[in-house]
Amino acid sequence: MQSSLIGLAVRIVAAIALVVVSFGYAITGNHSDVLMGAGCGIAIGVGVGLRGGSRGGPWTGILIGSIVGMAVALVAGGISGNRWGLITLPTLALAVGLIDGLDRSSLSGYRDMSRETLIVAVLLTLGFLPAHVAEGILLALQASDDFLLASILLVFPLLLMPLTALMAGLLTHRREGWRDARPPRLLILGAAVPPVLFAFLMATGTLQEGRGLSGLDLILGIAYLLGFFMVPLPAAAFLLGRAATTWLQPRLQVYGRLAEYLRAMWIPIGGFAVGYLTIIVLFAGFYGTLERFSPGAFAGVEAGSGVTDWLSFAFFTALGQDFLTVAPDSVGARLLVGVHLIFSAGWVVVLFAAVMSSIGPKLDRIARRHAEEGGE
Repeated sequence: MQSSLIGLAVRIVAAIALVVVSFGYAITGNHSDVLMGAGCGIAIGVGVGLRGGSRGGPWTGILIGSIVGMAVALVAGGISGNRWGLITLPTLALAVGLIDGLDRSSLSGYRDMSRETLIVAVLLTLGFLPAHVAEGILLALQASDDFLLASILLVFPLLLMPLTALMAGLLTHRREGWRDARPPRLLILGAAVPPVLFAFLMATGTLQEGRGLSGLDLILGIAYLLGFFMVPLPAAAFLLGRAATTWLQPRLQVYGRLAEYLRAMWIPIGGFAVGYLTIIVLFAGFYGTLERFSPGAFAGVEAGSGVTDWLSFAFFTALGQDFLTVAPDSVGARLLVGVHLIFSAGWVVVLFAAVMSSIGPKLDRIARRHAEEGGE
């Protein structure tokens, strides 16, 4: 059991890392930003994927983890300086919204929402750790340099948990099946901690490099903080995440059924690939032989061209595409290319007919079983 969970976690990590890291480096060259997105995506994806239930499963974990990771990398890549305050709260709200959209019946009260938000906050705290290490936040904490700010950043998602849970509950309490009429007082008190803490940090100058705010500047700063960063932005992220998975879930269910069809077609697909590659290798040899005994049969052939060049030319010819450098020039070369195209197209047609006649009954049985399950 434990080995199967480890294997499942490894598959989820590999899939999310492949998606998020490639996406991250496509938009930013900052390693810390990519590491932040990959860490958050992997933490959320593995947590969701290993929990099981209707909201769990590897594909669900990969989906949610990839969305969270790409969102974090995208935002982090577009922000310079201290970006933790702008990233953490919307990311937490987005992840909770994605989970809420998958199975609304499981989150039917403020207690359920708080529990789910706490789990996500813990996962994000773990996901941010690699980026904390890369940016030297842990070293600053050990050296007592900006001790207060560094310690806050380490547990930032946990501090924002009550505020996120309260906001998510208020945006959801009109849903059918919601049990609680009012949020708990303890949740309201916990939601007040982040604004009070930020007011203290602004008043003491911790956030402004020693330039403390007071009076009207402090009031305007708190109003701006609440009016944008702590209310509308995370609320929009939560609603966006919930709407995304609510829309995606029924449309992605079809991919879960593809596994059965692919298992039934695995051997024919392998046979097609072997035959197709055999044709490519065979005609690559024909092309190379013709050029060796009839120099100039192909235009663009450079001196020292080897088997890889002819394999590439044969591969593109089989697809009906022109190769960039080599082209048939003599009558024999054009005839050979035409024969190759006929063989390739004929192989596709013949194998398709053979596959459909051999696996058609299996596909019909799978389709009938899915129809019966849907009727139930």
